[in-house]
Amino acid sequence: MKKEKKANKFNLKENLKYAVVRQWDLQLMVLPAIIVLIIFAYGPMPGIIIAFKDYTFNKGIFGSDWVGLKHFRSILTDIFVHRSLFNSVGLSLFRMALLFPAPIILALLFNEVRSSKLRRFFQTVSYYPYFVSWAVVCAVVPIWTSTQTGWVNAFLQTIGLIKEPISFLSEANMFWGITLMLELWKGIGFSAIIYIAAISGIDQEQYEAAIIDGASRFQRIRLITIPSIAGTISLLFILQISGIIGGNFDVSYMLGNPSNASRSMILQSYTYDVGLLDGRFSYAAAVGLLTSITGMILLLGGNFIVKRLTKHSGLF
Repeated sequence: MKKEKKANKFNLKENLKYAVVRQWDLQLMVLPAIIVLIIFAYGPMPGIIIAFKDYTFNKGIFGSDWVGLKHFRSILTDIFVHRSLFNSVGLSLFRMALLFPAPIILALLFNEVRSSKLRRFFQTVSYYPYFVSWAVVCAVVPIWTSTQTGWVNAFLQTIGLIKEPISFLSEANMFWGITLMLELWKGIGFSAIIYIAAISGIDQEQYEAAIIDGASRFQRIRLITIPSIAGTISLLFILQISGIIGGNFDVSYMLGNPSNASRSMILQSYTYDVGLLDGRFSYAAAVGLLTSITGMILLLGGNFIVKRLTKHSGLF
C-alpha cells in the first residue's frame, strides 16, 4: 500500500513537471497575473499588524505602539458596526434568495430557445449591462429616479401605482430594493454565461433518449439539465456564502447619503469612511481583518455543508 502511494506521488510529480515544461508558453502567459497577485494581494498582508497597534505615520507600521485586542473590543460596542453588519448580511441573504437563482433560470430559458440567432441576440442584450461600470450606473440612477424629470416616477404614475413622485434615494427602506434591482439588471446576463457553458457540455444523447421516451421539456430540464449542472451551482453557491457579510461597495458608497444611511451603510463602506476619511487606520484594519476571517469561516463552512449534503466535492 505504501509503495503504491509513493508510486502515485512520484507519477504526479513527473506529470506536473512534464506539463509545465510542455506548456511553457502558456505558463509564461500566466506569469504577469501571478506577479500582480503577489504584489497587490500578498505584499500588503504584513500591514495587517496595524490592527493590533495604534498606528501613526510618524512611527510607522512596526514602530507604532502595540495595543493588542483594543480595537477588536471596540468593535463589539460600536453601534455603526452593528448597523453595517445587519445591512451587509440582510442584503446578502436577499441576494442569495432572489438573485442567485435568476441566472440559472435565465440560462435554462436560453437553452430552450431553438433559434440560434434569437438566442445570441437575447444573450447579448442580457449581458451588455455588465460592461457598464457601476460609476456610470450610479451616476444615472438619480436622474432616472428624479421627482421632476425621472422616467421611473413618470412610469409608476402612468400605470397608477403611485399618485405623487417619490424621492427613492431619500427613502431608507427602499435602498435595498434599489440595490437588488440594479444588481439583477447588471449581472444576470453575465452570470448566466457560466451556466450556459455548463449546459453546453451536457451529452445531447441524453436529451434524444428522453425525447424518445416521451419526456416533456420541463421533465428534461428537471431530470437532465439541472442534475448535470448541479456541480457548477454548488461551487458558485459556496462562493456566494463566503461573501455573505460583504456587499456591493460601489452602490452603497455612490448612492448612499445621510437620508438612507441606516440601510445603505455596509461593512465595506463603513471601513472606508473610518479608515480613509476619519484617519482611524488601525480600527479600520481591525474591522477589515474580522470581516475577512469571518468570510473565510463561511467559505469553509459552506464547502463542508455542500460536501455533506450533496454528492459534489465542493471547492476543496
